[in-house]
Amino acid sequence: MERSILEICWGIHAGKTGDADSLFLEKKSPCIAIGWDAMGNLSNIENDREAFKKKLVEAYPDTKKGAINTVAGMPFRFKYEMQIGDYVVYPSVADRMVYIGKVTGDYEYKPEKSKSYCNMRSVEWIKSVPRTSVSQGALYEIGSALSLFQVKNYVDDILKFLDVNISANNGEAAIESDDNTIDDIFANVEETTSDFIFKKLFTELKGFAFEPFVAHILNIIGYNTRVTKKSGDGGIDIVAFKDELGIEPPIIKVQVKCVEGAIGAPAVQALYGNVEAGEYGLFITLGDFTKQAMDFAKTKTNLRLMDGQEFVNIILKNYEKLDSKYKAIIPLKNVYIPTQIENAY
Repeated sequence: MERSILEICWGIHAGKTGDADSLFLEKKSPCIAIGWDAMGNLSNIENDREAFKKKLVEAYPDTKKGAINTVAGMPFRFKYEMQIGDYVVYPSVADRMVYIGKVTGDYEYKPEKSKSYCNMRSVEWIKSVPRTSVSQGALYEIGSALSLFQVKNYVDDILKFLDVNISANNGEAAIESDDNTIDDIFANVEETTSDFIFKKLFTELKGFAFEPFVAHILNIIGYNTRVTKKSGDGGIDIVAFKDELGIEPPIIKVQVKCVEGAIGAPAVQALYGNVEAGEYGLFITLGDFTKQAMDFAKTKTNLRLMDGQEFVNIILKNYEKLDSKYKAIIPLKNVYIPTQIENAY
């Protein structure tokens, strides 16, 4: 395999649910890692794709025949193709940030640090950006169903955040793979659709326009609502209730924030300060909440926090019930896709 003068950019995932997120973003020794623990130390497998395929089948005999080439290619590339100085991009599921950095270490086998993600390389995370700052095309590419892949089509869109312009160089793609399926990257449909919705909400419904939209969603799931005045509302944006007149308990006082950052405890406490006996408080944000805010909410049985991902999941679940004006803002359609190759190693 030959590498061109172009910079290499790898994409990597920390498991389907982001279970290795804390490992990747560890402050003292950040790293990237992959699984396939049953294959043991990858250094003991010769630098040959056929050898990796053979070891994969031995370690995971239930691997589908059609997936062997692709699945075995990922630990092979992690061990033998990735090099110190390569760029790496990691879309975090936990905080919905996209981390961009450089590989700083050679391959290491560290089962004592993580049994499930024992194949590691040290990295330096140079910058993190919100998903909404990344182009939709790039989000589709880094949303690959593969655990490890090379970013090719939208590499400029990623590395521009580091002031790196690969298109300025001459040459072809940095690595030519003999895995026919590697280049045909499957989009992680659920995640990239969520990214699309987040972008539309931030760009089309930012500010006061977000409040009636949230009220509409609450209507869809069974609540009557009243949007409060834009000022003098004491931080309460929506009042929700089950009866038509809005006088029977429970009354739910809702505050909404169309922001990307984390909502702290003071904002949550301020909302709760307006919740009277027999009422409930609901704080909805497109971002997330600090640990202090969540700890405060845990002590209150009549207070509920809803982060951006949970809110977007409700939108997806009830999309067909959306008003046509909101469907025009968030245009989605049902599609059929091939079954993706699953990687659970």
